[in-house]
Amino acid sequence: MRILVTDGMDKSALAQLKANGHEVVEQFYEPDALGAALKDFDVCVVRSATKVRAQHIDAAKGGKLKLIIRGGVGVDNIDVKYAEANGIAVKNTPKASSASVAELALAHMLSCARFISICGHTMREDKWEKKACGKGIEIGGKTLGVIGYGRIGQALGKMAQALGMKVLAYDIFHVDGLECDTMRYVEMDELLANSDFISLHTPSIDGKPLISAENIAKMKDGVVFVNTSRGNNVDEDALLEALGSGKIRSAGLDVYASEPANNHALYSHPAVSCTPHIGAATVEAQKRIGAEIVDIIETFGK
Repeated sequence: MRILVTDGMDKSALAQLKANGHEVVEQFYEPDALGAALKDFDVCVVRSATKVRAQHIDAAKGGKLKLIIRGGVGVDNIDVKYAEANGIAVKNTPKASSASVAELALAHMLSCARFISICGHTMREDKWEKKACGKGIEIGGKTLGVIGYGRIGQALGKMAQALGMKVLAYDIFHVDGLECDTMRYVEMDELLANSDFISLHTPSIDGKPLISAENIAKMKDGVVFVNTSRGNNVDEDALLEALGSGKIRSAGLDVYASEPANNHALYSHPAVSCTPHIGAATVEAQKRIGAEIVDIIETFGK
């Protein structure tokens, strides 16, 4: 098959695809050129940067395209239903990056608790802000609320419990065997009211953001909030207001409503620990994602 890789891919996986006899083209296309390009490929592999929308699928009609693979968990950058309605299968790699994203969420929790991000920044400006950063908090003994208790949420929950935290989980699905003395499922309002830390792990939500001004008001005063899911799940204006008032002590953000991020007031806020959407950007995760993509391609249609 002829395979287009638009946003990069693990080198060993690329080599394996070529060794298996496929033609692989690594090239990013701007949105206005993507649709026409897709006509000449059987498979398109994307990550976050490339958006495959209905107009691209329309432009590719009559061509070879029969499979789109998202190297990652969410598929909100692909019009999945429209693609499938036009005979194009859509796959993703939900297992491969769970540990990496969960570890980044934990890193942001620790950064927020101990002012790691802002302290690193001020020291580079030759400032010794020991007193200002001397009111950190421990995470042991605290309660972590995890909104969305799928693979990533569960991985974070296990890490948090190992560090002495109690976990409250909200999810529309309850997995048998997970609840114990240090973890239980609760309704959203109970999670918001009783969590010292809150980490968001839901798919992209259409309509009103899940973390709205209304839901922020239900949170504990001084809560730490972390988002490694999707930026449009959060009302950034409401988050900024809560950071300013102290309602939210600090926020760890890897994703933003617009990417590349352009909300300077948010990502430059001294109470924000920020990263540029790197949840799955580990060597290990990319190898697992690459291997899973190869497996999807080799088994597709069999």
